[in-house]
Amino acid sequence: MIYSKILLSAIIAILLLACESKHFQPDSVKGPNIILILADDQGWGDLGFSGNANLHTPNIDAIAHNGISFHNFYVQPVCSPTRAELLTGRYFPRSGVYSTSEGGERIDLDETTIADILKKAGYHTAAYGKWHNGMQPPYHPNARGFDDFYGFASGHWGDYFSPMLELNGKIVRGNGFLADDITDKGLDFITRYRNKPFFLYLPFNTPHSPMQVPDAFWDRFKEKELPQRYGGAEQEDIDFTRAALAMVENIDYNVGRLTAKLREYGLEENTILIYLSDNGPNAHRWNGGMRGKKGSTDEGGVRTPFFVQWKDSIPDGRTVTQIASAIDILPTILSLAGIQPVLKKPLDGKDLTPLIFQTGPQWPNRLVFSHWGGETSIRSEKYRLDSEQRLYDLGSDPGQQHDLGEQFPAIRDSLIRAGEKWLAEVVPDPDTNTERPYPLGHPEFIYTQLPARDGLPHGSVIRSNQFPNCSYFTQWQTTSDFMSWDVDVLEAGNFEVELYYTCSAKDLGSTIQLSLGDSHIEASIDIANDPPLRGMEHDRYPRMESYVKDFIPMKLGTISLVKGQGLLTLKALNIPGREVAEVRLLLFKRK
Repeated sequence: MIYSKILLSAIIAILLLACESKHFQPDSVKGPNIILILADDQGWGDLGFSGNANLHTPNIDAIAHNGISFHNFYVQPVCSPTRAELLTGRYFPRSGVYSTSEGGERIDLDETTIADILKKAGYHTAAYGKWHNGMQPPYHPNARGFDDFYGFASGHWGDYFSPMLELNGKIVRGNGFLADDITDKGLDFITRYRNKPFFLYLPFNTPHSPMQVPDAFWDRFKEKELPQRYGGAEQEDIDFTRAALAMVENIDYNVGRLTAKLREYGLEENTILIYLSDNGPNAHRWNGGMRGKKGSTDEGGVRTPFFVQWKDSIPDGRTVTQIASAIDILPTILSLAGIQPVLKKPLDGKDLTPLIFQTGPQWPNRLVFSHWGGETSIRSEKYRLDSEQRLYDLGSDPGQQHDLGEQFPAIRDSLIRAGEKWLAEVVPDPDTNTERPYPLGHPEFIYTQLPARDGLPHGSVIRSNQFPNCSYFTQWQTTSDFMSWDVDVLEAGNFEVELYYTCSAKDLGSTIQLSLGDSHIEASIDIANDPPLRGMEHDRYPRMESYVKDFIPMKLGTISLVKGQGLLTLKALNIPGREVAEVRLLLFKRK
């Protein structure tokens, strides 16, 4: 009897210890599953539900028909800021985001993400697609609450057909068209965790350029007459529009695959399904007569569809007209899931559940702020004050054609004061900003990538394109040329380093050196890899971004790094040929 009690006590102690472990994931959580789908550069008008007869989106539209549609929902004008807001529930300048590349897209480390909270609450979490809020741990999605990540952490990608991607930091090759591949990973995740609570974040990379889509979708549009056209003074490029709409129909196809999987497993009644886009359309096309597109703080640049479905739990087919924003997503999801976390910082967003569940709830008037490129506009329930302090009644003037500021000066001036107060509170003084180096060698993660987009070229070295996100370094021709990365080694250690490169057979033999402080390693390039540029064979419209190549890894050796900040440099000691190599990225693996 005594031994039985001792054994029972030991078992209880072990179980309690497991419960306290940060890796413990209780299976007893009863909250609903959550799927958050984010399109990239899809406009409010790029859906049949919005009244666009140019395309068919029955599966996305069904989320609105089977749930709640927010008619006036707002995001920020470009990618990273919107993603930061939906992940944190706070306006993006508060979280350190100020750009879409070269480190400015990273969310500050003292911010809490929706995935952090849900993971702590017992959810299995995954993000598949375009992250765009930091690449190196602890900015990487695996360090921001996501158990599983597949896709790319950069702002755009150079090819959508079986490209180089990453799986939890490890470089891998994609499988087919990227949006389909991302969805495949989502379907597998649902299958694996169908009996446990899960949070699936699917940030699609389309219809962002390059304009690539499988033949089955392009063939519907390449000769199609589009009855609804952009009505503004700017010129619409009809071929670009056709490509964008074909890509949206592909998203719709994949949304249909997801909802079919939920029905197959009987999960619709226990899954909250959310759909939105990250900014306005990436070109002038039909968008309900609104002024502005991606990059603009006008109505058309920041208004997006926002649909929420939870079968048999929330009303279906109802439209909410009150304004709402990406900052509201986090508090709304937590409320729907019944989670009340203790947060380190106050939220800017509001819990939208009264608007979802109630007809005519008591809902206070509010303002939503849009900000980018030094321009700020303000949306109230009725008006928009644009970046030039002109006042428009959006109910009667979605195209922002008639300035009412002189007619209603009190309204205009009150919004001006509100904007000044918001900017003073939220947007940091640029003179006080400090540069953040790229972290290297986080002790809890095996891999750290340092891509060309995060480095600087010196001498004759240039980027392959002015847009850094998917670029590579080229024209490395002299021993005075080099590439550098401003890094902060988070914990000392030994790291195996691989260089992803191209080099023609006639240029083989260069000796290169990687160094940081007193540590350095050297290696010779002796295997040719001279692939052609690719991507243009899949483009449906000429691109602005860099084409890509099939870069292969080369082992540089093992480097010993000490903790602290420094300048990591890559240079050539000798160059027997015309040039050294083209460089896509460095991959560090902690030993």
